[in-house]
Amino acid sequence: MSKVFTDESTDGTWNANIGLDTIASQSLGILIPNATLSFAQGTYAAGNMAWRIQSSSTLQVKSRGLGNVAGLSCYESDQIAPVKVAPNDIISFFPLAEPAVNQTNTLAWIQTSKGTELFQNTGAVSGTDGELKSAVQNQTLGDAFFGSTVQRVWIQVSDTDGNNSLSIIDEMGGIVFTAYGGKRGATLGSKSGQYNLYAVNLGIPIGKGWSIKVNNTASV
Repeated sequence: MSKVFTDESTDGTWNANIGLDTIASQSLGILIPNATLSFAQGTYAAGNMAWRIQSSSTLQVKSRGLGNVAGLSCYESDQIAPVKVAPNDIISFFPLAEPAVNQTNTLAWIQTSKGTELFQNTGAVSGTDGELKSAVQNQTLGDAFFGSTVQRVWIQVSDTDGNNSLSIIDEMGGIVFTAYGGKRGATLGSKSGQYNLYAVNLGIPIGKGWSIKVNNTASV
């Protein structure tokens, strides 16, 4: 079966942004307990969006991803590792509005040996570096994940904007890692409708005082 969940969400927060199904207005776990999910398609009107499936009691996150702007979804790309739904599970959203002219917003899921957390940067001027900090605690990479190893990073820049690079910087300002991204969606040179850069198998140990930065180009 397939179910549709919607929410009129507040930008820049997970709080209260819980999806309810369009027929019975129930949360995920109440509606389909013990079902196994194999794909998830999250869409939004404009800007950026991340989503996650988690337990409302333990707060354990079972699955996570990035949304597609409405009209540019791809079923094949939206497959997820199978997730069994518990009765107290919910699906929630973290959207960002469209940025101002000549600025970009970025959402990033960063997976480490310590765990996976959503990072964000808002209002970065086109062509300049913007530091990603944890969306909930506003921590730097080194503060959030000191002593762990970065394994995977995937980022989403605001609609029609492009990513020039992502860099991990040590406490002395030295560049430890750089990767180049691009545009997403139905545009020239696009790779995915969900992410602008997807870096895997990294294995980078994180030190105290380290940061992670993105450099994007605004479309206008």
